[in-house]
Amino acid sequence: MAQLGTVYNLFFRRNYAMLATVFTTAFAWEMLYDNTMNKVWDNINKGRQWKDIRQKYIQGADDE
Repeated sequence: MAQLGTVYNLFFRRNYAMLATVFTTAFAWEMLYDNTMNKVWDNINKGRQWKDIRQKYIQGADDE
């Protein structure tokens, strides 16, 4: 129970501390979620994205 009181006093007692905590947590969550969803998307669409097939078309343009 003492740990909860310490967390409350550090992060939620004052308005600016709570605001900083909320914004920092939201930013970290957004970065984590964004990176995870990009990896899922890349895994599902592997071989069909421009970054995967670019070399095939660049080499084809050099041959012409």
